Amino acid sequence: MSLDFKRSGPRREGDRVGAMNKSDLLRYKNFLLSKRQELSTGKSLVDSIPTAGEPRGDPVDMAASETDAAMQIRLHQTDGKLLRAIEDALTRIRREKFGICAECEQAISKARLEAVPWARRCRDCKDRQDSGS
Repeated sequence: MSLDFKRSGPRREGDRVGAMNKSDLLRYKNFLLSKRQELSTGKSLVDSIPTAGEPRGDPVDMAASETDAAMQIRLHQTDGKLLRAIEDALTRIRREKFGICAECEQAISKARLEAVPWARRCRDCKDRQDSGS
C-alpha cells in the first residue's frame, strides 16, 4: 500500500497536504467496516456479567466471579472506545481527511495506518501527546 500525494493548483493555507489513492482508501474503509461489524455483533457482554451480590458457590468461586465480571466490564469499555475510534475514522474517510494527522496535518505513515487504521495522529504527534508536551 502506498500513499499518493497529489496537488492540484497552488497550495493555500488550510489545504490538505496530500490525498490517499482510492484503492488504499477503499481497503481501509472495508477493514474498518468489518472491524465495526465484528465489535457490534459480538456476544453481549452485559448478558455474561454476573449480578452483583448474587451468591455463586464458595468464597473462592465468588471472588473469581467478581474478577471475571470486572474484566468483562473493562473489555466492554475498551470495545466502546475502539468503536468510537472506528466511527471517527469512517467519518474522516467521508470527509476526505483520512490519513492526515489531526495535529500537524501531515500524512500519517503507511506503517502507522497498517498497525492502527483508526489513528488520528502521526507517530510524532502521538508521541508528543503521550509524553504530555
